[in-house]
Order: sequence, then C-alpha cells, then structure tokens
Amino acid sequence: MDLLLYLALGAAAGVLAGLFGVGGGIIIVPVLLLSFTAQGFDPAVMTHLAVGTSLATIIFTSINSVLEHHRKGAVLWPVFAWMTVGILLGAGLGAVTAAAIQGPLLQRIIGVFAIVIALQMALELKPKGVGSVPGKPALTLAGTVIGWASAIFGIGGGSLTVPFLTWRGVSMQKSVATSSACGLPIAVVGSASFIWLGWDTPELPEWSLGFVYLPALIGVAISSMFFARIGARLAHTLSPRLLKRLFALLLFSVGLSFLI
Repeated sequence: MDLLLYLALGAAAGVLAGLFGVGGGIIIVPVLLLSFTAQGFDPAVMTHLAVGTSLATIIFTSINSVLEHHRKGAVLWPVFAWMTVGILLGAGLGAVTAAAIQGPLLQRIIGVFAIVIALQMALELKPKGVGSVPGKPALTLAGTVIGWASAIFGIGGGSLTVPFLTWRGVSMQKSVATSSACGLPIAVVGSASFIWLGWDTPELPEWSLGFVYLPALIGVAISSMFFARIGARLAHTLSPRLLKRLFALLLFSVGLSFLI
C-alpha cells in the first residue's frame, strides 16, 4: 500500500515539476509526513526525513524535466551556471539550518511557507519585470538565498526561482525551464547534506540512509521520472491557470493542517 502511495506521489510531483518548475517538493514533503505518521516513525526525525527524502527524489524529477525543456531550447544555461555557484553554498547551509530546527517547529515553518506559496499562485501575484537579467554577482547571490531556503523546505526552488527570473524580465516558459535546471544542484547538494547530517541518528527507521528514506525515494523516483516529461510538454501547450488555482487550494489546506 505504501509503495502505491509513493508511486502516485511521484506521478503528481513529476507533472508539477515539468508544468510549473516547482520541483514537486512542495507536495512531496506534506504527503511523506502523513505517510511517515501513519507508519509510526519517531516525531523527532520525521520532518527531517521527509525533507531529505523529498530533495533526493527531486534529483530524478529534475533530470527528465530539464531534458524535455532543453530539447525545446528553453533553458538559459549561462543564468543556470552562475546561479548554481550560489546554490551549491546555499543548499548546504540550508540543510545545516534545517537539521538544527526541532521537527514540530520545522513542520510549522513548512506550513507557513505552503500557505504563502498557495496565496501567491491563487492570486497570481507576480513581480513586474524590471528589465534585463542581472549580472553574475547578483545571480550568484540569488542562487545562495534560493538554495538555502529550498534545502530547509525540501523543494527544488521553483517557487522562488520562477518569480525571481520573471521579475528580471525572463519569459515564463524560459523561467520555468531554467528553474527546473536549477533544481538539480539544489537537490544533489541538499540531499547529500541531509544524508551526512542524519547518518548516526539512532531514531531513524530501517532502510534509511541518513535523513533519506529509501523505499519512498525509490517509489517516487520511478514514477516521477516518467511524468516529469509529460508535465514539461504540457507547460509548452496548455494554459495552467486553473491547475494553478486547484494546486493552490491543495497547498493552502496542507499548510493550514500543519499549523493547526
């Protein structure tokens, strides 16, 4: 039953990753928390395990999403390169920050973040473009902040990268495509950091690799790799307005449940 849940979760996350460039983590973390609670995992490590596992699954989601966007020529590789310089530092710092926060508090922080993103998507709050893409130092600084926040929340950074790039005058399609590419280094560094930080934690369940739960990783990865390409194709053919609002409603409900 748990494997079927993880496969379904991977399918949803993959479509969301390709469609919105959000990496899927914003929905993976809450569902993993529900699953881990049902399985009776220790509350002290449950949230960190969900965040670390989410980051690990985004590695597989990002690869297929990026391949599809690259095939359509939508990824801005120079922008990706300079943002990645900052992401490598920020994601490591974010994992250390998350590990220092107690599980229940981290759940509330993630709940607030989910509600904020839900409101942003539902109301379509987008920053107005201010001109051209910034220079290399500004891209690196932005990557550091995005990588840090993404590692704390267990996301691929799309909910932060896409608004940033559109604010700097990049088209929505190219912002989503470049955001998908940026999600890969965030996921690699973030998940590796969570594995290292949780390596000797005694409360972890069987089949854990640090703060990464392998059965969930395998189930989500299998289906997300396939469905990420479907989402990327939809991003180039469909208007996602209704989907965004439905997704926002789901996020708002999840975030509220975390706070209550």
